[in-house]
Amino acid sequence: MDAIVQNFFNLEILLATYPYLVRGLGMTILLCLAVVPLGLVVGLAAALLSTVPLRALRWALILYVDFFRSFPPLVLLVFVYYGLPLVGLDVPSFVAVAIAFTLNSSSYYGEIFRAGIESIPRGQWEAARSTGLGALQTMIHVIVPQATRNVLPDLTTNTLELIKGTSLASVVALPEMLSLARVAMGVTFNPTPLIAAAAIYLVLLWPLVRLLSRMERRMLVGRS
Repeated sequence: MDAIVQNFFNLEILLATYPYLVRGLGMTILLCLAVVPLGLVVGLAAALLSTVPLRALRWALILYVDFFRSFPPLVLLVFVYYGLPLVGLDVPSFVAVAIAFTLNSSSYYGEIFRAGIESIPRGQWEAARSTGLGALQTMIHVIVPQATRNVLPDLTTNTLELIKGTSLASVVALPEMLSLARVAMGVTFNPTPLIAAAAIYLVLLWPLVRLLSRMERRMLVGRS
């Protein structure tokens, strides 16, 4: 038991390395604050554009969504990080990570929003238009709020996966929490910093998991 504590829950090593974890946590939070809103906005824009009756535009959106949903996030991240400098775009690692995660997450958010919009009965459109609202006003003020409520559990689930996926940024040397925890582990030759990083993820994400379960139960009750 003492060996397990010394190797995985070493308080002395944790106190010595916690500044790394705090700095990495700050970068992780900053990255999430960037990629989650960007993914939501771009995804919603893609879903809204999919309602435009232009076949070329719809096929372009289908290609966009299918491509980035099929592309492994890690490969996409490496491709953006190492590929942009080859075409003359030397961007910081944070920007490269934000671009890669926005492209990947927006494809999933877009499909979720599109499903939500399609779940709204046609009568809602007609009722809103009969009050004098234009097509864009109907979409923004009537359809999108209802569609978002219908797919809120799916949006929350995707956001959880996106937050966890930000740990992939460590492969391009972005100093987020997992990256610095691995550095601390390499310096101390002890996995305690890595265990601490996992515990921080658990503390941060567990409330969202419980919120998701509560929303799903409410939706099931509402439909029954």
